Amino acid sequence: MSVGTGRRAVAIGGGTGLPVVLECLVSLGFETSAVVTMADDGGSSGKLREALGTLPPGDIRNCLVALSDESEGWLAPLFQYRFGEGDGLAGHALGNLIIAALADLTGSFPAAIEVAERHLNARGHVYPSTLVDVELHGWDRTGSAFAGQARLATSENPLERVDLEPSCPEAYPPALDAIRSADVIVLGPGSLYTSLIPNLLVADVARAIRDSEALRVYVCNVANMRGETKGLDAAGHVAALVGHGLADAMDVVLVHEGHSESGVVCDDVAGVEPVLLTDGVRSRIEAFGSKVIAENLADPADPVRHLPAALCRVLERVVA
Repeated sequence: MSVGTGRRAVAIGGGTGLPVVLECLVSLGFETSAVVTMADDGGSSGKLREALGTLPPGDIRNCLVALSDESEGWLAPLFQYRFGEGDGLAGHALGNLIIAALADLTGSFPAAIEVAERHLNARGHVYPSTLVDVELHGWDRTGSAFAGQARLATSENPLERVDLEPSCPEAYPPALDAIRSADVIVLGPGSLYTSLIPNLLVADVARAIRDSEALRVYVCNVANMRGETKGLDAAGHVAALVGHGLADAMDVVLVHEGHSESGVVCDDVAGVEPVLLTDGVRSRIEAFGSKVIAENLADPADPVRHLPAALCRVLERVVA
């Protein structure tokens, strides 16, 4: 069990990388919060958005489970149970259905999250970046336009820029409070354009990060998403964040070192390439005003993802 430090941390993003960071921050004794994108429109979340008009619960669910103190309980595994078959049920995570039902019962998506936090005995809080029903729009490097997070995530060509519709969604005030009161802010890891940047397109979220006196850490992805970030080195990832609202807002950039050349790093994931760090790439990141910390962070068994224990060890050293 972690010992509380009295310090506050907030992790910002979405997808599968954010829960790893949350578990680490909790283990280090931080009062921990998550700020999560509301642009997801794929899979179970997308079906529920279309059928019920609810905000997407999937990333919220994953963060709630990561913060759950139910080591011997049954509710967290139940939240993650996914129906493999059944007309209308196949593909749905039960936790998504529960959050949607709670939103209907309470009349409020945030209230649904609060109820779930209590029952999961969450060791922190999860906040949507906005309560506005947003849709992610984007353009790839050929100039082609796409609408929808799921379509952008499967783009054949690298993305150049993304935006939200409506373009100026109001931030969820408790999310801003969490960012403003944090001693440490961790951004990523996660899909650059479809999980992380959508939070920054809520202008007040990006502004709160820029104005913060907290230690601001960006965890760069180990590997590029096929299509979405194809061809980007680590400095390219940082530049994309700067171009979407994070100028002068990353004090430390954590990058995996160990990839010396481009190419597929995982035989069963065609087209996935490493995010490279060379001396020239390091210099370009440092030109943005960020300190670069390079460590071996990839999971040997799944080299397109971070090894949670390695990432946590480095984060512990950085935020000490």
